[in-house]
Amino acid sequence: MSAPNYRILFEIVRVGAYLKVSAVDPQTLIEVSVIGPAKAASVETMKRVAVRKLKRAIARGGAPVDEET
Repeated sequence: MSAPNYRILFEIVRVGAYLKVSAVDPQTLIEVSVIGPAKAASVETMKRVAVRKLKRAIARGGAPVDEET
């Protein structure tokens, strides 16, 4: 993921009182999303969290994650 021309596509959507940031790897087509309160959330912070989550998803081959464990 540290290649200079590696791309991540972002979609940022406000849904009511929440902000949803989705990150997509166009090579593997793996997509992840993070959601946080719109008033408290910094878009750049949420993008960084989405990138970390995307890297974890790619490392495990795109298998679904059980968020409750």
